[in-house]
Amino acid sequence: MAARRAPISRRDRPAKPALSRRWIVDTAVALMRAEGLEKVTMRRLAQELDTGPASLYVYVANTAELHAAVLDALLGEVDLTGAGAEEDWREQLRAVLTSYTLVLFAHPQLARSALVARPSGENYLRLVERVLELLARSGAPGAQVAWGVDKLLQDATATAAEQATQEHDPASHEDWSATVRALRDADEATHPAIASHMPLLVAGSAHDRLRWSFDVLVNGITRTPVPGPARGAAG
Repeated sequence: MAARRAPISRRDRPAKPALSRRWIVDTAVALMRAEGLEKVTMRRLAQELDTGPASLYVYVANTAELHAAVLDALLGEVDLTGAGAEEDWREQLRAVLTSYTLVLFAHPQLARSALVARPSGENYLRLVERVLELLARSGAPGAQVAWGVDKLLQDATATAAEQATQEHDPASHEDWSATVRALRDADEATHPAIASHMPLLVAGSAHDRLRWSFDVLVNGITRTPVPGPARGAAG
């Protein structure tokens, strides 16, 4: 008869590190990099941390908040210096927003999530602070600068989500080709505006379109007063 194995006392097992929000978020980021954002759920994360899902809710309210925290952690990779840009607020702002877009572009699922996720951590605050500071150098009134930050980040986020999806989706090239064909073949009799603006509708590189879009937004922000009471409130 085989000898019975002596039970191992719980006191002899190595103690697990105490949970913390930082540890939870760092583990979630590592999990996203390894397996994708869809795997970053409270249940999957609890397995990774060797604990129960209920323990995580003390630190993170739900999956949406978790994804927002992951987004904020990655915002730490954004280059806020405007490195490589000329000593001009517009070029530096363009460089910061380009860096932000590229960070999201590297994580397609997170880019799409960022359209609705609302980060509130320190990295997000640093990004907003820097964009505000650069945009304020334009001399535009404070209200326009304040509202403009949201518009700039929103456009950069949407651009990253769209481009990342196209880059990583095998069917996206075929979809775009179908769109181009539909525009090109549109009947001039029924769609005269489309016909008169082809091929300009689909012309230009992604880089040129991004640059133009940035200039359109900045020019509009700095020259368009905000309506009503908000204008006076922001001075």
